Amino acid sequence: MSNKAIFLDRDGTLIEDPGYINHPDQVKLLEGAAEALIELRAMGYKLIVVTNQSAVARGIVNEKDLVEIHNRLRQLLTERGAYLDEIYYCPYHPDGVIPKYRKESDWRKPNPGMLLAAADEMDIDLSQSWNIGDSSRDIEAGLQAGCKTILVTRLSRYKTTYGRPDEAKPDYTSVNMKEAVNIIKQYHRSSNEVRIQTQSTPEPEPEPVPEPEPAPEPKPAPEPETKPAKKLKTKSAKKPKTKPAKKPKTKPAQKPKTKSAPETTQQPNHTQADHAEQDNPPMGNEQLLNNILVQLKGMQRADMFGEFSFMRLIAGILQIIVPFCLLITIVLLMRQTGTDTILIGLGFAMVLQMMSLTLYIMQGRK
Repeated sequence: MSNKAIFLDRDGTLIEDPGYINHPDQVKLLEGAAEALIELRAMGYKLIVVTNQSAVARGIVNEKDLVEIHNRLRQLLTERGAYLDEIYYCPYHPDGVIPKYRKESDWRKPNPGMLLAAADEMDIDLSQSWNIGDSSRDIEAGLQAGCKTILVTRLSRYKTTYGRPDEAKPDYTSVNMKEAVNIIKQYHRSSNEVRIQTQSTPEPEPEPVPEPEPAPEPKPAPEPETKPAKKLKTKSAKKPKTKPAKKPKTKPAQKPKTKSAPETTQQPNHTQADHAEQDNPPMGNEQLLNNILVQLKGMQRADMFGEFSFMRLIAGILQIIVPFCLLITIVLLMRQTGTDTILIGLGFAMVLQMMSLTLYIMQGRK
């Protein structure tokens, strides 16, 4: 099974790009570069740097110093827990001052030579790989190799020229390596969803069920359908002729049976009436209570007004006069009048009280 890889430009992508680097002390990692490489390796990618180093052809740096620069790069990444699988560089340039390196090369980007060489040597599937860089040359090299491409635009010296009609268009753009990693993750999520959909959709395709079209073959069935129809006609013709008189005899015997069903249905009506009669007693009790109250009220009224008599009237008048006599006696006491007058008033009140009581007793006896 072939490997997949992330091809990375060096200057402006992984490390700062002050111009032509000619000393290891000039190597400074960009913020988040090491963390991005760790995430990419965790996703199963090999990490390969592919970089144009025309500084060798221009006499700014020699290959020995370039190796030290790359060793410094590896050291800085290792200190942060990241490492590279390989570094490819192209020292050639057609305008170089050193004859050995003054020439055009298939390895010089935008040519895809370094990517193709890495694919052959490390068994890499370029269609499953990505090329990340900060210039249009990086994008064109990745596209020619058959990789998906991401252009890093932040701090890029080439972002001002990107967008010209003659420049290659990247598949994606990002401001830094961290965003580039997020783009690759999103790509994997979407591709996995597509795979799941493609795997789930072909299963319900077994729709060849309508193939059993021999349904029209059972058309010979209508012949037996017509024959029984004729037989039914003959049987129905015979039945009314022979059994007209018997049917009314059997029907009345059956009707009472069918009527028994409505009788059973009516029975619950009688039972409902019985239940209603049983439920009525509470209504009758209320009526009885009302009647008792009416009778009591009538008895009270009869006692109050029904037995009116002259004796009761006189007794009532005398009962009213008694307290009046007692009131007069109290007034006489307060004025300190003669005792005879006071005794007469009290005696008169007592006599009247006794008379009223006698009249009430006599009326009660009647």
